[in-house]
Amino acid sequence: MYKLSVTDSFSAAHRLCGYEGACSNLHGHNWTVRVALEAERLDNIGMAMDFGHIKALLKEITDGLDHAYLNDLPAFSEQNPTSENLARHIFERMAETLAGKPVRVAEVEVRESERSSVTYSHA
Repeated sequence: MYKLSVTDSFSAAHRLCGYEGACSNLHGHNWTVRVALEAERLDNIGMAMDFGHIKALLKEITDGLDHAYLNDLPAFSEQNPTSENLARHIFERMAETLAGKPVRVAEVEVRESERSSVTYSHA
């Protein structure tokens, strides 16, 4: 099994509704996102998938989040834009984009700071 990882980042604001503490106030993060894909086979030149292609797919997703107020996005209209929900959202978007390809999303890690992260996977 091969596991390929790419990383991107974005800046956005959010607030956590129903949370008792400072995060209930409007605040922002410089998020870092790592997406890991798995593949069982390589193509005829020895690649599972081109890193540039994976980076472009992730960038398309993070561009939709960059400099946004996450609470206003349709993906978070019925749930808080926590790092956990953000990781699942990115995982699901990547999985949709890669449907039918010879790779699958293994996990998505979202870091909201240097000391705090969450990883989402179906495993």
